[in-house]
Amino acid sequence: MNAIKKAAKYIYKNSETLGARVLTNLARAIETNEPYALAPLFDLNQEEFQLALGMIKDWRVDRHYLSKLRMLELGEMETLGLSEPG
Repeated sequence: MNAIKKAAKYIYKNSETLGARVLTNLARAIETNEPYALAPLFDLNQEEFQLALGMIKDWRVDRHYLSKLRMLELGEMETLGLSEPG
């Protein structure tokens, strides 16, 4: 199970805790690509902190692969003599 799903389960089961709020805010920042202050992560217990790190790791891997796919897509368009839309 990926980290986002694990975090979602944790948040659902512990919705009233500080840790759940921190993880929710982190997920929102990851989703919207907004800046996120790291200080709240230091207040998490070990399990919550590991969930947060997993979320960040999954996000980083996803961004890496999306950028690679985008580069391949642009390369294919150039090969076909097409320009990028917009």
